[in-house]
Amino acid sequence: MSSIGKVYLTGAGPGAVDLITMRGAQVLADADVVIYDQLVNEQLLNLAPAAAETIYAGKKGGGERALEQDAINQLMIDHARAGRKVVRLKGGDPLIFGRGGEEAAALAQAGIDFEIIPGISSAIAVPAYAGIPLTHRDYGSFVAFVTGHEVEAHGSTTMPWDELARAARERGTLVLLMAAAHLAEVAARLIDAGMSPQTPAAAIAHGTGASQRTVSETLATIAKRVADERLTPPAIVVIGQVTLLRERLAWFERRPLFGRRIVITRARASAAPFAQALRELGADAIEMPTIETAAPDSYAELDRAIARIGSYNWIIFTAATGVDALMTRMAQTDHDVREMGAAHIAAIGPATAARLRHYGLIAAAMPAEYRAEAIVSAIGPQRVKGARILIPRAQVAREALIGMLQAAGAAAVEVAPAYKTIQPRPAVLGLVQRLLAGGEIDLAAFTSSSTVTNFCAMVGAEAARGLAAAAIGPITAQTARSHGLNVVVQPRSYTVDALCDAIRDYFASAKKSPGSA
Repeated sequence: MSSIGKVYLTGAGPGAVDLITMRGAQVLADADVVIYDQLVNEQLLNLAPAAAETIYAGKKGGGERALEQDAINQLMIDHARAGRKVVRLKGGDPLIFGRGGEEAAALAQAGIDFEIIPGISSAIAVPAYAGIPLTHRDYGSFVAFVTGHEVEAHGSTTMPWDELARAARERGTLVLLMAAAHLAEVAARLIDAGMSPQTPAAAIAHGTGASQRTVSETLATIAKRVADERLTPPAIVVIGQVTLLRERLAWFERRPLFGRRIVITRARASAAPFAQALRELGADAIEMPTIETAAPDSYAELDRAIARIGSYNWIIFTAATGVDALMTRMAQTDHDVREMGAAHIAAIGPATAARLRHYGLIAAAMPAEYRAEAIVSAIGPQRVKGARILIPRAQVAREALIGMLQAAGAAAVEVAPAYKTIQPRPAVLGLVQRLLAGGEIDLAAFTSSSTVTNFCAMVGAEAARGLAAAAIGPITAQTARSHGLNVVVQPRSYTVDALCDAIRDYFASAKKSPGSA
């Protein structure tokens, strides 16, 4: 580590976790310290290393800043001087409508190396997610941005209302940011300056996320509608003919899982594809890993099994993690797959079989029902009888499979701990607890009994009680019910793809229609 670190002034995007730039995600993945603001989606903290220090620098209740600007500047400087990589994570773009320029100047004055990583501004992203293009050849050829902070700080009399009204009359679009508290005053000033009260307008609150709500009105009525619908900040108001296009272009709010907030409890390494599939359907998928894998307390049993791995008739893998763990340990101890000799391989589930193929291994048996209880029939009772069987698996796991193999006449069943699962402390735990307390989580998805048990332990048993749950299979569902969860989704096939489809179908049949007003 160098004696002087670096600060990355990074735009977090408008809210949706997958709208951060690739460069922003890269620096987060390598951060030692993350200093983030109120409008930053806390799920982005999952991209930082588990050991990274996270510091909230946003606002408390009542609008008071958690940290004053001078204190934020000094934090960045002090951490950089200590040789750390500091990500200063700011909502939207770091330099637009914020104090990013002031922070860059403070770093420059202190002689700190820094980089500015642009982000997608809510000023353009939120209208896009509401189906409102800010310019259009037939509806508006230019756009002006106005912040409510200017009205609050300098008074409405200092704003160029005549110029703004003229711009909107002449095929222009006005975008008002942070203006919800002053919307009635802004509308009145624009009308007094000559803008037609019937000018189309739209207000979008909490854009790009599960809480996005949009109302369409006229300039004269938009403030009352926002108040009546209780749209809360952050909100963006668009004034101009382009808002008429929303009726045809509102793509995001038409997605099948729009407005649904779903917690994904899989291990961090395997959660991303599942979460992305749900986001493609419009859900706000919160990745909250409840299990992590680590080395077992001892490799002694696994090493002994590896030393005689060619003596087994069958090697049964119950999870893809077990495949990786065995192959990694074989390489670490100077062994390779050729030593498996004539041993047959069985896999429980297509994900496990796919992981085997990654190492050039083909499963000779895989049960049609993806659970341990079906493995004997998949291998065939005649081939189990008298067989020597190795099961590389988690240090703590269900014992049902061992008993079934022994009952079927296996000569020896050896279980070798290849890894263990531990309970992490994810960066989004506080977020999930707050959402649970507010009844703002629609569903939690579980792919194993351990994810259920750990989730309930992490958020609190009472907080989880009654929560709607999706369970990948009957064992997971049974565990969920035993913890007081309400299992409403259980696919016929025990795969993540089937679970995703079942979640979509469940909400398609639900009567609740969140989102647009």
